[in-house]
Amino acid sequence: MNESEDYKRPVTPGAHGGSHQDGGSDEISVQDLNGELAEEQKSSWGKVSGKPSLYPPVAHNNDHEDGGGDEINVSDLSGELADQQKSEFSKVSGLLAKIQGLISGNWAVRAPPNDIHWRFVCWSPELSLFVAVAASGSGNRVMTSPDGINWAARVSAADEGWLCVCWSPELSLFVAVANTGIGNRVMTSPDGLAWTIRVSAADNSWWSVCWSPALSLFCAVSDSGVNNRVMTSPNGINWTTRAPAADNLWRSVCWSPELSLFVATSGSGVGNRVMTSPDGLAWTAQASAADNDWRCVCWSPELSLFVAVAISGSAYRVMTSPDGINWTARVGDGLHSFYGVCWSPGLGVFCAVSGTPPGTIAMTSLFYP
Repeated sequence: MNESEDYKRPVTPGAHGGSHQDGGSDEISVQDLNGELAEEQKSSWGKVSGKPSLYPPVAHNNDHEDGGGDEINVSDLSGELADQQKSEFSKVSGLLAKIQGLISGNWAVRAPPNDIHWRFVCWSPELSLFVAVAASGSGNRVMTSPDGINWAARVSAADEGWLCVCWSPELSLFVAVANTGIGNRVMTSPDGLAWTIRVSAADNSWWSVCWSPALSLFCAVSDSGVNNRVMTSPNGINWTTRAPAADNLWRSVCWSPELSLFVATSGSGVGNRVMTSPDGLAWTAQASAADNDWRCVCWSPELSLFVAVAISGSAYRVMTSPDGINWTARVGDGLHSFYGVCWSPGLGVFCAVSGTPPGTIAMTSLFYP
């Protein structure tokens, strides 16, 4: 064999893997070799010897805003999703069960510290405390609870007819108003335990009070008085009367941060049982959906909707408004007198309560036209 001639012949190399077992998929052992490798050799986790039996990987959502709570925008993507995507409504854990509990009357009775005429309750997120006020009792017209289950009696500043209480996070202050008393129809407390009498702007029958964080202003409404059925205060201590849109029986007031608007509802008047104000000072009459005895109004930021309930009327004892000006009657329950309504953003439910027979009930709403 002429080696020099052999080297000169063109050679077509075969696939390197062809001379190996499994076409090159077999592993090459380097256990008897030594020296420095030319480049870093990567290995699968399964091939690493001496590793722990359990290895907790870092959660993928740790790399994301809000620990993975941020949303991924897929609006510009196309194709078929690997799995079914649930709607926003179905994401709420136990939502249906909670709603069914409200509708079926699945409420638990809790024992108050005393059997008196409890009129209103509010919640302080900062203190994690419920505070309720009463219109009767002797030195015990306030009660507090950290969980809504266990309640403790507190000494009220005076034995007046306390009808409403609200909380100001910015001032760290509870404010309650009453419909009886002489120069003492307001009381305040920083903790729900110790209460101090404040002089109201007038000895009217004050029914409702709320707080506007944007205006740093408390606003209360009354069903008595002459051209002074509203009073405001920047601190819960110093109060000033304001002229309402009309001398109606104003029973409820609430604040919409999104609209920068106070809305109050009344139990009297002709075509003017709603009034609105952007500042609590100047008020404008608005036409209610019906001339019912409206007892409570609340605001839903998520739905941009006011809802009011009444104790009179036919089947239309509920009305709604997106702006506090234009109101629409809604079919509710024409048999019961509804005294209170509130909104739960977590459940997406309005809940109204009635204290009159037949059958004392709670009413909920899950849909919004």
